[in-house]
Amino acid sequence: MTATLVSLAVIFVELSLLAFGGGNTILPEMQRRVVDVHHWMTAADFSALFALAQAAPGPNMMVVPLVGWHVAGFAGVFVTSIAKFGPSSLITAFAFTLWQKFKDRPWRKIVQVGLVPITAGLVSASAAVITQASVGSVLLMGIAAASAVLTATTKVHPLIVLGGGAALGLLGGAL
Repeated sequence: MTATLVSLAVIFVELSLLAFGGGNTILPEMQRRVVDVHHWMTAADFSALFALAQAAPGPNMMVVPLVGWHVAGFAGVFVTSIAKFGPSSLITAFAFTLWQKFKDRPWRKIVQVGLVPITAGLVSASAAVITQASVGSVLLMGIAAASAVLTATTKVHPLIVLGGGAALGLLGGAL
């Protein structure tokens, strides 16, 4: 158990330091490490934990303690939470202080503009990994594609899209 907790700590400290542009940017690597490298769960299990975390109120990275719980119980929750949120919080506080200090510098806007495509690419990669792990049939592929198009092109509330997708999935499973 101790070796597993150490492995969890190392993985989530690394992910904490890589989570540039938001927590969802590390989902592909998180999934790769816990599913493909350590075999602590299946891709479907990871996808289900991610869906549960997204449905729950609170921060969008609630998947981290859920992975910890799945792998090592309460100790896993504690280790993954501290390892993921501690280092990035300290770095963010330091960076924010510096960012405010240089708020009037012209290079700051250039850096911000340059980081947008990097962040968009990382978020897109996360969406692709979660979709690939979640879509197990043609019906689910259609629901996922329709949901993506609907949320990207309209102002329909995401919960309505989520509810509609769930209803279609249940209806399709019943047929």
